[in-house]
Amino acid sequence: MDTIKNRQESNTLLKGFYAGGNDAWRLSVAPMIDVTDRHCRFFHRLLAPRALLYTEMITTGALVYGDIARHLKFNEPEHPVALQLGGSEPDALAHCARLGQEWGYDEINLNCGCPSERVQKGAFGACLMSEPKLVADCIKAMQDAVDIPVTVKHRLGLDYNESYAFVRDFVGLVYETGCRVFVAHARNAVLKGLSPKDNREIPPLRYEVVSQLKQDFPDALFVLNGGLNEVRQIHDKTNEFDGVMVGRAAWHEPYLLREASQLLWPETPVLSNEEVVVAMMAYARQEVAQGVPLRLVVKPMLGLVNGQKGARLWRRALSDPQLLAENKADLIGRAFELVG
Repeated sequence: MDTIKNRQESNTLLKGFYAGGNDAWRLSVAPMIDVTDRHCRFFHRLLAPRALLYTEMITTGALVYGDIARHLKFNEPEHPVALQLGGSEPDALAHCARLGQEWGYDEINLNCGCPSERVQKGAFGACLMSEPKLVADCIKAMQDAVDIPVTVKHRLGLDYNESYAFVRDFVGLVYETGCRVFVAHARNAVLKGLSPKDNREIPPLRYEVVSQLKQDFPDALFVLNGGLNEVRQIHDKTNEFDGVMVGRAAWHEPYLLREASQLLWPETPVLSNEEVVVAMMAYARQEVAQGVPLRLVVKPMLGLVNGQKGARLWRRALSDPQLLAENKADLIGRAFELVG
């Protein structure tokens, strides 16, 4: 009982783990497989100085049996940065959470929302929503292993079951562990018949359900995710919820992060495109010198100047295999010269 009591007391202090309390989750960038690697996160940090950044989902197997450094290495400027884990075995998740804390991450997040077939075969991701008791056990194990926030990212339901009781009971069991931060992707996850892309677009958005959860669990924090792709919408939803999480919009139109940051934190200066390019060139030189291919560094930058004259030339230059093969960081500057 003392362990549970201490865990619950610890989690009631979540608001103080990051400077600014609730501000910690006000704006975050979603964990996206094959997208939010450390190069992408470094780039996003330049655009959004105070946003919370998440890793790609990293499976417990990748950390238990794979190259830990390759998966967990990150750049100091990325803080605050959270590690998202995929798995369903409490002991393995506890071990990986402990690794995350040792490597310096600010938060551990459990994925209960990914609907991909690969994840389903591993019996984790969105599948876990049908096993809330197991999720609670996983959260408890991770809480006992670390003293940084342990949070959950989940959907509102599975397949075509839109019962509010389903997600309320899921959140309720996890809440009983002392967890107080829930990132809610405001759609169901359809496990059969829809691709991951379709699952981000076809199941209807139900923001009102997340609002109801916020009313039913008033001392928990609810971060809204799903369908947030306009700056004014992002800003407005931060007044309704404890924070918002931006997904694909941050990848396709990354400048939205800067615009959202300006609205949410007008007192915090942001960098111009030119300043971002200069910073990314310096970062690219450092990474290329360590053997990182330039194409990995510039990949998240392709949408930076979308809508501007020369945007197509910018994208073409940063996607050209021959130019990228030269591994010269000044390609970023030369491409920016093509932007009007």
